[in-house]
Amino acid sequence: MRTAIQGASAYLKIADGCRRPCAFCAIPLIKGTAVSRPIESIVREAQNLQSLGIKELILIAQDTTDYAHDLGVKEGLSELLDRLTESAPQIDWIRIMYAFPGYVTDRQIETMAKHKQVLHYLDMPLQHGHPMTLRRMKRPANIEWVHETIRKMRSAMPDLAIRSTFIVGYPGETEEEFQALLDFTAELQFDRVGAFTFSFEPGTTSESLGDTVPHEVKEERRNRLMEQQQKISLVKNQTFIGKTLSVLVEGSNDGLSMGRSYRDAPEIDGIVIVEGEVPVGEIVPVRISGAMAYDLTGAVEVRDRRIITLDSYQ
Repeated sequence: MRTAIQGASAYLKIADGCRRPCAFCAIPLIKGTAVSRPIESIVREAQNLQSLGIKELILIAQDTTDYAHDLGVKEGLSELLDRLTESAPQIDWIRIMYAFPGYVTDRQIETMAKHKQVLHYLDMPLQHGHPMTLRRMKRPANIEWVHETIRKMRSAMPDLAIRSTFIVGYPGETEEEFQALLDFTAELQFDRVGAFTFSFEPGTTSESLGDTVPHEVKEERRNRLMEQQQKISLVKNQTFIGKTLSVLVEGSNDGLSMGRSYRDAPEIDGIVIVEGEVPVGEIVPVRISGAMAYDLTGAVEVRDRRIITLDSYQ
């Protein structure tokens, strides 16, 4: 399936398969190498979704930053974003998922920053923060690149929300390597973090490494990482108290509504709890009044009986 519609949001697959050599991943074995959809096909589908009233378009692939490489296009994702914003201007939000570290280019950063429709949100699974662990994973191990690229992204988009995921307990992970991951995530202060314990996939190149980290150690490390991240997330959420965010409403009942801001991808990030019952599918300005580790609370901003539309990036 190329498109999956969920309320006022739609997942649009722009490519399938992957050509990356990650040692823990079976996707290339199952799906084969990356195959990109022609840009015209994606644009037509986006226009159809626009005609259905879709408010949020979520671009997905195993590696969105590799889009159109197989078609001979060097900056395929940036070209796609340019075309989508021009051809489907009534889609309010375009969200990018699953960017591969090392392939977020200066042009991509510029493209994200210049188009109002493209949300200042990026999901970039980094998997670890220690070079030796990353080399065993057969992942990009240039930690300095990560620091520099995130610095450039935040400079171009000060309100950027970055989500990343990490694997703990990968074969051979020492306490020193795990501590480096804790230090890495503490220093970079990601908005959202997902943590997974290593799970062996038969047929992957990590098979030769075995499964050397005990289960209880994996769980303990995952808990330590998430406890640290909860504190970071709470502090970040608290900075939005008193500010206004545009919220896409996805549910309403018993005097409350629930939705998501630009910082929240469906099902994996937090929500915004809104006072009152707001029409589902609408994007409304919400003045934030409370913050928890993952979620925010607030009320629709009304002034002189009129909803004041504010730019969520202010």
